Amino acid sequence: MLMTDIAGSTDRASAVGDAVWDQLLDRHNALVREVLERYRGTEIDTAGDGFLAMFDGAARAVQSALEIRAAVGEIGLDIRAGVHTGEVEVVPGGIRGLAVHETARIMALGKAGDILVSGTTRELSAGAGFTFVDHGVHQLKGIPAPRRIFLLDSAAAA
Repeated sequence: MLMTDIAGSTDRASAVGDAVWDQLLDRHNALVREVLERYRGTEIDTAGDGFLAMFDGAARAVQSALEIRAAVGEIGLDIRAGVHTGEVEVVPGGIRGLAVHETARIMALGKAGDILVSGTTRELSAGAGFTFVDHGVHQLKGIPAPRRIFLLDSAAAA
């Protein structure tokens, strides 16, 4: 799963006004959807200025996060992203399960420009050419055991 959020969105919306923000958000959403389609991602939900998507492979989710960050950067927006691989229950209109919560908690650890991944995702995307930096062990709210989180090395990913 990939979860994204526009960093500093409230400040940005306040600075540019509702009409301009609506246009920026529409462009952001279109760019995200283009990337999701290219990497076989399934849009599950949009919540204000963020996306939740599922993929059939960990590396495709990480690559999508990279491309989304680059695409929305071209229109002056910064995102933070969390990627996690886990079991979910598909229900009408969405997905649910602890893995969804874990993805959200991983994303929430990031700042503008960060793409954070779980150890599981890091292991499953081995061989895809990504370089990750240890971001430490974190006790994620509501998750029973601490998790080691990794930051996608942007210098190596460029």
